[in-house]
Amino acid sequence: MKPNSGTLVINIMNGGKAEAYEGVYQCTARNERGAAISNNIVIRPSRSPLWTKERLEPNHVREGDSLVLHCRPPVGLPPPIIFWMDNAFQRLPQSERVSQGLNGDLYFSNVQPEDTREDYICYARFNHTQTIQQKQPISVKVFSMDSLNDTIAANLSDTDIYGAKPVTERQPVLLTPTGSTSTKVELRGNVLLLECIAAGLPTPVIRWIKEGGELPANRTFFENFKKTLKIIDVSEADSGNYKCIARNILGSAHHVISVTVKAAPYWITAPRNLVLSPGEDGTLICRANGNPKPDISWLANGVPIAIAPEDPSRKVDGDTIIFSHVQERSSAVYQCNASNEYGYLLANAFVNVLAEPPRILTTANKLYQVIADSPALLDCAYFGSPKPEIEWFKGVKGSILRGNEYIFHDNGTLEIPVAQKDSTGTYTCVARNELGKIQNEVHLEVKDPTMIIKQPEYKVIQRYGQVSFECIIKHDSTLLPTVIWLKDNDALPDDERFLVGKDNLTIMNVTDKDDGTYTCIVNTTLDSVSASAVLTVVARPNPPFDLELTGQLERSVELSWIPGDENNSPITNFVIEYEDGLHEPGVWHYQTEVPGTQTTVQLKLSPYVNYSFRVIAVNEIGRSQPSEPSEQYLTKSANPDENPSNVQGIGSEPDNLVITWESLKGFQSNGPGLQYKVSWRQKDVDDEWTSVIVANVSKYIVSGTPTFVPYEIKVQALNDLGYAPEPSEVIGHSGEDLPMVAPGNVQVHVINSTLAKVHWDPVPLKTVRGHLQGYKVYYWKVQSLSRRSRRHVEKKILTFKGNKTFGMLPGLEPYSSYKLNVRVVNGKGEGPASPDKVFKTPEGVPSSPSFLKITNPTLDSLTLEWGSPTHPNGVLISYILKFQPINNTHELGPLVEIRIPANESSLILKNLNYSTRYKFYFNAQTSVGSGSQITEEAVTIMDEGKMAGILRPAVGAGTGYSETLFATSPVTHTVRPTFYKVQPLYPRIRNVTTAAAETYANISWEYEGPDHANFYVEYGVAGSKEDWKKEIVNGSRSFFVLKGLTPGTAYKVRVGAEGLSGFRSSEDVFETGPAMASRQVDIATQGWFIGLMCAVALLILILLIVCFIRRNKGGKYPVKEKEDAHADPEIQPMKEDDGTFGEYSDAEDHKPLKKGSRTPSDRTVKKEDSDDSLVDYGEGVNGQFNEDGSFIGQYSGKKEKEPAEGNESSEAPSPVNAMNSFV
Repeated sequence: MKPNSGTLVINIMNGGKAEAYEGVYQCTARNERGAAISNNIVIRPSRSPLWTKERLEPNHVREGDSLVLHCRPPVGLPPPIIFWMDNAFQRLPQSERVSQGLNGDLYFSNVQPEDTREDYICYARFNHTQTIQQKQPISVKVFSMDSLNDTIAANLSDTDIYGAKPVTERQPVLLTPTGSTSTKVELRGNVLLLECIAAGLPTPVIRWIKEGGELPANRTFFENFKKTLKIIDVSEADSGNYKCIARNILGSAHHVISVTVKAAPYWITAPRNLVLSPGEDGTLICRANGNPKPDISWLANGVPIAIAPEDPSRKVDGDTIIFSHVQERSSAVYQCNASNEYGYLLANAFVNVLAEPPRILTTANKLYQVIADSPALLDCAYFGSPKPEIEWFKGVKGSILRGNEYIFHDNGTLEIPVAQKDSTGTYTCVARNELGKIQNEVHLEVKDPTMIIKQPEYKVIQRYGQVSFECIIKHDSTLLPTVIWLKDNDALPDDERFLVGKDNLTIMNVTDKDDGTYTCIVNTTLDSVSASAVLTVVARPNPPFDLELTGQLERSVELSWIPGDENNSPITNFVIEYEDGLHEPGVWHYQTEVPGTQTTVQLKLSPYVNYSFRVIAVNEIGRSQPSEPSEQYLTKSANPDENPSNVQGIGSEPDNLVITWESLKGFQSNGPGLQYKVSWRQKDVDDEWTSVIVANVSKYIVSGTPTFVPYEIKVQALNDLGYAPEPSEVIGHSGEDLPMVAPGNVQVHVINSTLAKVHWDPVPLKTVRGHLQGYKVYYWKVQSLSRRSRRHVEKKILTFKGNKTFGMLPGLEPYSSYKLNVRVVNGKGEGPASPDKVFKTPEGVPSSPSFLKITNPTLDSLTLEWGSPTHPNGVLISYILKFQPINNTHELGPLVEIRIPANESSLILKNLNYSTRYKFYFNAQTSVGSGSQITEEAVTIMDEGKMAGILRPAVGAGTGYSETLFATSPVTHTVRPTFYKVQPLYPRIRNVTTAAAETYANISWEYEGPDHANFYVEYGVAGSKEDWKKEIVNGSRSFFVLKGLTPGTAYKVRVGAEGLSGFRSSEDVFETGPAMASRQVDIATQGWFIGLMCAVALLILILLIVCFIRRNKGGKYPVKEKEDAHADPEIQPMKEDDGTFGEYSDAEDHKPLKKGSRTPSDRTVKKEDSDDSLVDYGEGVNGQFNEDGSFIGQYSGKKEKEPAEGNESSEAPSPVNAMNSFV
C-alpha cells in the first residue's frame, strides 16, 4: 500500500506472474467512529491464446450459391477484435452481398466469380496484450456455369444431350440466426446488438421492425448494411419481439428475436450520511431495483448487522434502519448491499451522533456585487448539531427578513430574485441551535447595468471606401468595462486596416472580405452586453461571361450570356455593344440595352458587317468591365438600304454649283464597292437629268452654270450588288454675284433729338443675283451744331434682315448733322451705296456741368466756380443754382434758387450765415429744358483769417475733379435770403495715432475747430481700473511724447481740449516694445570704440573753431532776417521737460540756441503755414522721432540750397546747428 493512502499497488514488472494475483479484493477503512468497506474488485490476467492447428480444405462453390467462412478465434480475455484481410494486409471489401458477422465469420449471400482467391485470412487482435493472431488462409474457388458447360462438352459426343443448369435466382434464406425464432438477454444500460444475415439471389435487403411497438427514436442505429440492429442504453421498456425481414424479388424470409432486458441492481435511494445529536431520531433508507429484484442486506462497520454489537437505539426494517433516542455510542458506518444474479451495489453511510454548537463556514464580511434587476445569492454555509436554524437580517438594527421578495434555501443561502439599487447594504446571517448562536455579516452592492446607448448600425459601403461602426456605452462608474469587437463571431482579422477606437470601429480601404456581421461586446466583472450590425460591401458588378450567339439569320441574331457576381448591388440593366471588324476594327458602338433580369436579346443586324458583341453589366454603383467579346459573325452583302443625307447645292463661284452630301457609314454600305450617282438639272427648264457616278466622296462640282439659277439635285448610293432606293430631290442654286443696283428713294424722318426713321424702296430681285439677306444702313455724325467743330468720322452700321424697307436709327446725338446711305446685301456681299442723305437732330437737354468748385469761404460768403457741360446738346440759355443750409442734425433749411446767365463761369454768394454748412444744386438749361444737376457742400468760417471747414475739391460730372479756372471775370451777386438760425458746428479731434517704442510713445491727432484750443493727453494701462493720468500739451501742438512707459505693456490713450467747449477724442490702444536684452559685451569698453570717439571729438572741436572764426568775419544770415521780419508768436523756444518744440537746446546747459534755424526748406515763412502740422517740420508726413522724443524732420529739411540774396553771405549753417543735426 502507498503511504498515507488506501491505494494497493501490484507490480509484476520486476518478476512474478499475473496469475498469482488473480482474485477478489476489498478495501476496509477504519477509525474509532467505525469502518467503511469498498466494492469487490476482481483482478484477472489478460490472455491471448494461439489459434489451434487445423486442416483447411479449399472451398469449391458454384456461382450464385451462399458461403460461410468460419473464423472461430481463440477465447481471450478480453475478447479479441476480428477482421478479414488478404496476404497484402489489405482489408477485404464488404458489401450487402459479403459481410462479417458478430461472431467473426465471413458471410456470402451469393458468390460470384470474382470471389475466387486463396488468401481469405481471419485476424484476431487482442488490444490488452497488443498482439494479433492469424488464422490459416482459406481458399475459395467459384465455378461459373459457362466454364462447367465447356468441360462437360469436351467429354461428350455431338449427339449427347449435355449442359448444366444455368445460374438460377433464389429467394432469401437466413444464414444466421437459424430457425424462425431465437432469444436474446441483455442487461439494462448496455448496448443491444441483433443480427440477421440472409442468402439469396439477388442479394436480399434486410429490414427491422418491433412487434407491437416502434423502434426507440434517437437510440436506434443500423450497421453492417442494415444487417445489425443497434440499440444503445437499453431499458426494460425495450424488451419484446424484434423481427428481421430479408427480401428480394423472389420472396422474403424472416426471423423473430425475443429480447429480454434484465437489470443488475441500481439505486432508487442510496443511504446518505446522517448527523444526529444525542436524543434525536433518524432513519437510513436503502432502496434499489433490478431484474430480478435485488436482495437488501445491512452491515455495521463491515460486519453483518445480525452479528454486529447490539445497539438498542436502532431497528432494522428491510431496506430501512430506524434510530430512536440515539446516544454518542450509536455512531457507526453502515453498509447497504443490494444484489441479484447480475450484480450488486454497496454503499456506505456514516451515522454521526454529535453535539456541536453552530458554526458559519462562509467568510466574514464577504462582498457580493450584482447588476440591478438580476438575482443576488448571499451564502451562509453552516454546520452544527442539532441542525441550526438560519435567520437573515438587513442592516445593523434591521428586522428579520420575510416575505415573497426573498427565497431562503436549505443550505442557508438567501436569494433576492430581483435585486434593486435599494437592495444595497449589509446583511446578517444568524445560525442558532440549543447549544449556541453565531452570526456573520456579508455586504451587497447593486450596480447599474451596462448598456449600449448607441448601437452599431447596418452599413452599405462601396469597395475601397471607409466605414465606421459606433458602440457608445453607459456603465456603472465603479466598473471597468472592456470592449471587444468580433467579426462573424470570431476575432477581428489581424489587419492594420481595422482601427479600434474608444467608441467605434473603423475599417479603412474596405474589401469584399470585410463583408459580414460585426459585434460589439462590452464586458465587466458582473455583466456583458453586445450589439451587432451587418456590413454589406457593394461594388460594380463583375463582367458577364460565356457569351453565345444562336439563331443566326441575315438580319438578326440571338445573344445570350451569364451574369457575373452583382457584388451585393442588384444589376439594373445590361448594355450590349458591337464591333465592326470589317470597317472599324477596335471601335465599339452602342447597340442596345436590356433589363438586369434578362440574359438573352434578339439583335437586329446590318448586311456586310463582321459583328462581335460584348456585354456590360450596370448596377447602382457603376458599370462593370466589358465581357470578353463573342465569336464573330459576318452578315451577307446586300443593296444599300438608304441614300446619303443632308444633300445640298450651293455655288462657290458665280458660274458653278457645288453639290455636297453626308457619306454613308461603313456598315451602311451593305456591301463592297460603295459609290454615289449624282444627278442634277435646271429647275423650271425642260432639261434631261445629267448624272455622274463618283467614288466614296462627299462633294461634286458642276462648272459652267448661269449665275444664281435653281437646280434640282439628287444623290443615290450604290455598291457591287446594286442601287439603293430612288432618292428624294432637293433644290439648290448656282453661285451668287454682288448685287447690281442700290436702293432708291431714301427718306429720313427725325422723330426726336436721339431717334430717326429711314425709308427706302426695295431693289428688283433680279438685280440681287443671290439670296436676299437684307439691307445695311451706314450713318455717321458730320458735326455738332452747337460747337461747329468737326471731328473724326466714325461710321455706324445697322443691318435689317429680309426684305424690309424701313428701319429705326437710335442713339443719335442732339443738335447734330448726320449723313446716311443704304445698301442691299446677299450671300456674296454688299451692293452699291445709295446717294448720301443729310439730316439734322433737334436740340436736347444738356449734360451736367463739368465741375462745380467752391472756394474762398469767409464769414458770410462763398465763391462758386463751374465748367460748362461736356455735351450741351443745344444752345445754353442759363444756369440754375439752388442751395439750402444744413444744421448739425442734418436737417435741410429753405431752398433758394438763382438763375445765372449762360456766359458766366463763377459767382460770389454773400450775406450767408457764419459757420454754416450749405448744400448746392447746379445744372444747365437749353430751350428744351434743364439737364442733370451736380451737387456740392461747403461751410462758411468763423474767422476771416482761418478756414474752419475742410473744403471738398470740385467734383466733375463723371470725370473726377478739375482745378481748371475759366478766364472769365467773377460776377458778384448779393443774396439776402431768409434763413433759420442754426448753431455753429462743434470742433472735433479725430485720427488719433500712436508710434510706440520701448519706453516712450508719440501721440498725434487731427483737429478741426477754432484756434487756440488747449489740448491735454490722458493715458493709462489698458484694462486697468486706475484713474487716467493727464499730461498738458503746451500751445496748440497736434502731437505729444509720452515718456517713462513700461516696456511690453498695453496702454490706452485719448486726447481732449479745454476752453470753449470741453470734448475728447475716442480711445486708442497701443503697446510698447519689449525690453531689449543687454549685450554681453559692452561696446563702451572696447578700445576701438574709445579711439573712434576721441577722433570724432577732435574733428568736432576743429570744426567749431573754424566756424567761430568765419562767423566773426561775416554778417547776418538771410534766414535770420526773414525769421525776424515774420515773427510768429507760436514759434517760441520750448523747454525739454514739457516736450514742446522751440529752439533746439542742448541737454547739458538747457540754454536755448539763438541761431537755431526754424525755416522751411524753401527758406520762407508763411503765416498760414504755422499751424503746427507735422508736414511743416520735415519731408512730408514720414517724419520720425528720436528716442528722446525730438523730431528728426525738424532739422533734416531738403538739401537743395538756394542762392543768397544780394551780397549777403551764403555760408554753411551754424556749427551749433550742424552738431545738433548730427546728434
